[in-house]
Amino acid sequence: MPVLNIVLVEPQIPQNTGNIARTCAATGARLHLVEPMGFRVDNAKLKRAGLDYWHLLDITYYENLDDFFEKNKDGNFFYFSTKAQKIYSQIEYPDNCYLVFGKETAGLPEELLFKNPQSCVRLPMINDSSARSLNLSNSVAIGAYEVLRQWNFPELLTKGRLTKFDWSE
Repeated sequence: MPVLNIVLVEPQIPQNTGNIARTCAATGARLHLVEPMGFRVDNAKLKRAGLDYWHLLDITYYENLDDFFEKNKDGNFFYFSTKAQKIYSQIEYPDNCYLVFGKETAGLPEELLFKNPQSCVRLPMINDSSARSLNLSNSVAIGAYEVLRQWNFPELLTKGRLTKFDWSE
């Protein structure tokens, strides 16, 4: 199965990280958490959002962004930002790509974005300053499912079934 990596740089809100962890568990994506974080991983709000999925996670922690890049030198990185010039769906995502998201309060460091303009992508939104950005967990889900769609949803169930009825009848 191709590898999808979700990277959260200095996440601040435990509920968002819990929801993202649940998305990672449901899709088989790896989760990378870059410190400092605005909570402890044993935070009750974090676990409540993804508690029954926590054992399914492949999760790695990093001291800081330099530590993350040092340990993932050969990655294909895509930086999600409201400041990016490209739309997320215009990119072809390779195996072992890393979707990198910044903290809720400030996003990713502008220096990182400036040094990687071809790898910066955005989710389209209306032009209204009161709608600054989408919720982080929603943004991660949109990005992850675009990658998985391009890969034809490898090893994911693509059909459901009813519990009280049979579709074939």
